[in-house]
Amino acid sequence: MERQKQSYGYAIVAVLLWSTVASAFKVSLRYLDFLQLLFLASIISSTALFLVLVIQNKARQLASFSKKEYFHSALLGFINPFLYYICLFKVYTLLPAQQAQPLNYTWPIMLVLLSIPLLKQNINAKSIIAIIISFIGVVIISTRGNILDFHFANPGGALLALSTAVIWALFWIFSIKDDRDEVAKLCLNFLFGLVYISIATSIFSEISIPSFKGLLGAIYVGLFEMGLTFLIWSRALQLSETTAKVSKFIYLVPFLSLVVIYFVIGEKIFLSTVLGLFFIVSGIVLEQLNVTRRAF
Repeated sequence: MERQKQSYGYAIVAVLLWSTVASAFKVSLRYLDFLQLLFLASIISSTALFLVLVIQNKARQLASFSKKEYFHSALLGFINPFLYYICLFKVYTLLPAQQAQPLNYTWPIMLVLLSIPLLKQNINAKSIIAIIISFIGVVIISTRGNILDFHFANPGGALLALSTAVIWALFWIFSIKDDRDEVAKLCLNFLFGLVYISIATSIFSEISIPSFKGLLGAIYVGLFEMGLTFLIWSRALQLSETTAKVSKFIYLVPFLSLVVIYFVIGEKIFLSTVLGLFFIVSGIVLEQLNVTRRAF
């Protein structure tokens, strides 16, 4: 029971931190362009992950992988953090945070769709219903409730936001059979990603000394979105008796994010955002219940 209480504690900390990152993106992008933010945040997250490896006495693992594993990390590093966060941070320059965050949150549904061709998984009627429910939420948020007119407030931004969900789902699919140490492989992915990000920033933006507020934002994003929070969440899963006991907490993130967005960013939260988010999360929950029942 004590381990389970600790698990809940780690899970709550992770959820609270993830609930702040949408606002952190918006605030940081006031002082940095999206490539500069990604460059600085990647340095912070890579350093933090490496220090965790050193503390755990696992740093030597980075030099012990096979050529195939290095190639795999180079590929995953291109997907995440490079491609994923370039698209995600760009989305936050195009859309209000209250729209960008829920649309990005559709990745579990994208995971189901991509698992059909890539993992040869079958899809049943309940999964189809779950997907339809979630995408009704997407339409509600993207049209700001003008469903009948089917007029999208920012179609390019909405599509890019949905693409981040696809990219994240692809990252998880390609990571499924990678049984290396979680911290070591994530650190190596980020080191490869940092190389790609450095090249892109030097070509399409500039590498310069940021303002103090910009640096603080990059540090926060690097630590609590791209780095340590994943480890905190992993610890919660390790300590829990079952994954289901802590995974339910993750559904609080988008709703808590709206509260933070309202108070920190000052965005007026649309009723359509809350309604659309309810549909998205309902579809995800329905799919998760469907997967759990099939497992038994």
